[in-house]
Amino acid sequence: MVAGTLVATPAHAAPADDIRINEVVTTGDVNDSIELYNKGTGTVDISGWILKDDNKSSKYKIASGTSLAPGGFRAFDVHDAFGLGSDDQARLYLADGSTLVDSFSWDDHSDPSWSRCPDGTGAFGEAELTLGAANDCGTGGGGGEGGTSPVAWPGSGSVATADASNVFGSDLSGLYQEGGVLWGAQNSGTLWRLLPNGSGGWKPDTANGWTTGKKLRFPGGSGTPDSEGVTVTGAGAAGGVFVASERNGDSSGTSRLSVLRYDVSGTSTTLTATKEWNLTSGLPSVGSNLGFEAVTWVPDTTLTAAGFKDESTGAAYDPNRYGTHSGGVFFVGVEGTGMIYGYVLQDAGTFTRVASVSSGMAGVMELQWEPQASRLWVVCDDTCGGRHRTMRVDASGVFATTAVYNRPSGMADINNEGFSVAPAAECVSGSKPVYWADDSNTSGHALRRGTITC
Repeated sequence: MVAGTLVATPAHAAPADDIRINEVVTTGDVNDSIELYNKGTGTVDISGWILKDDNKSSKYKIASGTSLAPGGFRAFDVHDAFGLGSDDQARLYLADGSTLVDSFSWDDHSDPSWSRCPDGTGAFGEAELTLGAANDCGTGGGGGEGGTSPVAWPGSGSVATADASNVFGSDLSGLYQEGGVLWGAQNSGTLWRLLPNGSGGWKPDTANGWTTGKKLRFPGGSGTPDSEGVTVTGAGAAGGVFVASERNGDSSGTSRLSVLRYDVSGTSTTLTATKEWNLTSGLPSVGSNLGFEAVTWVPDTTLTAAGFKDESTGAAYDPNRYGTHSGGVFFVGVEGTGMIYGYVLQDAGTFTRVASVSSGMAGVMELQWEPQASRLWVVCDDTCGGRHRTMRVDASGVFATTAVYNRPSGMADINNEGFSVAPAAECVSGSKPVYWADDSNTSGHALRRGTITC
C-alpha cells in the first residue's frame, strides 16, 4: 500500500455517502482513533454503524443515539476494540456490517495524524492532531511541531528540586500558583494546599486539615475523581478551586471528563464537589486514562480584547450570551488527542464549547494561562521530550502557536504532568519562577523549580 492513499469505495445513496473517514491516528497501538465527518447538508444518524481495521473479525460499533450534524466531526477511540497497525486500514460500514461506506489505507504510523485536506473531500496526508475539529490543512506535519522549530528554554537551564524527599509520592499532576499558595492535584483524588518552605520550594499546609491533602468526592459525596488539573478563577480560591478529572477512580474503566468546583474554606479532610460539569458526551471518545489532564481559566475581558472568536456562533465572543458564569472561559486539555477545548461553564450547570484548538503535540498534560504575558502555556511530558508551547489569540480570533520550547537543559526527560508560572509580583531582574510536578516522583521528588524571562 502507499502511505496516505485513499482507497476507492463504492458510492452509496445519501445520506450515507455524506459521511467520510476524515482523520486517522495510529501511534503503535496507542491512542488509536478514527474520526468521521459529515460533508453533507443534513444530520445523519450513525447509530450502530461499524468501524473496522483490515481484520474482518475486528469491529467497533458506534453507540445508539449518535448522529453527525452538517459539518460535524466525531472521533472514536478504537484501541480497546482493535489496534491500528503501521500497515493497516480504517473502514466504515453501515449497521448491517456489510455495506462499505468509506475506507482509508496506509503503510506507516501517523506522524502524528493522517488527515483529509480539505475536510471530507480531499486526499489524506500527514498533519497535526485535530480529532473532533477541522483538520490542519496548513503547513502541518513535522512530527507534531506544527512547522515551528523548537528553541531553547526561555530562562535559566538550571533546575532544582522544590520539595522535601518523598513528601507526595507518585501521581502528583496539575499545579496552579495563587499568590503565596500552590495548589496541587494528585490523581488519587487528592487536593494539596502548599506553602513556601523558605528555600524556594513548597511544603504542605499543616492547618485546617491540609497536612496530607484533602480527599475529593463527586457531588453527593460518592466516587473518587481522577484529579489531573487544577485552577482558580478571578475570584481566587474564595470562589472555589476547580479540578479537571478524567474518570471516577471507583469505576476506572469509564471516561468521565468533568470539571468540578470545590469549596476549600472549611477544615474537613474530605471535599465534596459543589458543582460538576460533565463534558464527556460532547467530546471525542478516548480511553479512560487518556482524558482531561489539564485545566486553566482565561478572563472574558482578556478574550474580548484579543478578538477571540466563539466557535459556537462563528462570531466574536460575547460573554453576555451566556448569563451567569465565572467571568471567563475554562480551557481543558486532552491527553489522548492533544486537543484543547474552551468552555463557558454556567452557574446553572449548563455549558457551551466556544473553542477547539489543536495543540500540535501528541498529548496535553498541563495548561497555564500567564496573565503577565497574555499567553497560554501548553505542556507535554516525556511523551514529547518535555516540550512546551505558548499560544496567543491571532488575527483570526483563534489560539495559535507563538513558540515551541525545549525543556531546560538541566532537567532530565521526566514525567512532568504539572506546570505552574509564578505571578508578575515575583519577577526579579527580568526572571520569575516556574514549577513542574513529576508524576513519577523521580529520585523521590515530585516538584522542581526553574525560571522563565518575565
